[in-house]
Amino acid sequence: MRTSLNVPQEVLETFDETWKAEGLESRSRAVREAMQEYVEQHTQLEDLEGEAVAAIAFDYEHTLVIGDLHTIQHEFEDVIGTTQHMHRGDWCLETIFCTGSAGRIRELVYQLRDFDAVGRVNVMFLQPVA
Repeated sequence: MRTSLNVPQEVLETFDETWKAEGLESRSRAVREAMQEYVEQHTQLEDLEGEAVAAIAFDYEHTLVIGDLHTIQHEFEDVIGTTQHMHRGDWCLETIFCTGSAGRIRELVYQLRDFDAVGRVNVMFLQPVA
């Protein structure tokens, strides 16, 4: 199946450098592998049930989203234990440490990913709570 994507030029250039350096045969192959990894991460996030402990790390452009992020963090205070925050110019890196319902943590991850001014959101479930 053929498809088209809108990708910023600098992201495409870096992507092309990366798959070529890894010795892959084509951009299409690299995109398929990236998509498969994305699906696997999503499936892992969706499959977790019960109580969990998680670390969520994300970066964002401060001035475009900080008010909305604070609102979200207050809405999820039932699972957010603590946060760490670091500034780098207009961009920030934040880590949120959570404990509670895996479904509620998953909901927080999806809301964070929904902001255009958030670059990446990575989640690591540290261990199920016994």
